[in-house]
Amino acid sequence: VQLQASGGGLVQAGGSLRLSCAVSGFTLNRPAVGWFRQAPGKEREAVSCLSTNNDITYYPDLAKGRFAISSDSAKNTVYLQMNNLRPEDTAVYYCATDLGQSSSYALCHKRPANWGQMNWGQGTLVTVSS
Repeated sequence: VQLQASGGGLVQAGGSLRLSCAVSGFTLNRPAVGWFRQAPGKEREAVSCLSTNNDITYYPDLAKGRFAISSDSAKNTVYLQMNNLRPEDTAVYYCATDLGQSSSYALCHKRPANWGQMNWGQGTLVTVSS
């Protein structure tokens, strides 16, 4: 199982970015996939999660109305569209999956102590300037 995140970069506040996560070793028709982020000096947190078997999404409050997660099973790719970016969105963004979990809600609420059960990509840096 491999996940490869890309698409990060420098953007001004109010701008948009689309992150991509190319996956291999599993198919995007069952497990939940998600985006997480970690800002300097802060704990990693869930950003958006998607149930790939029924397209149900879950967004924490920090992402509602601004971020959208989607997938393209033909391209084996998960996307995160981020709009109206803020300086506090600056972080390394990781894509991840739990092959034993199909619920987007459950994936985004997985406790950090259990994150070792997940497969993670290498992260892509997003920097939002004010």
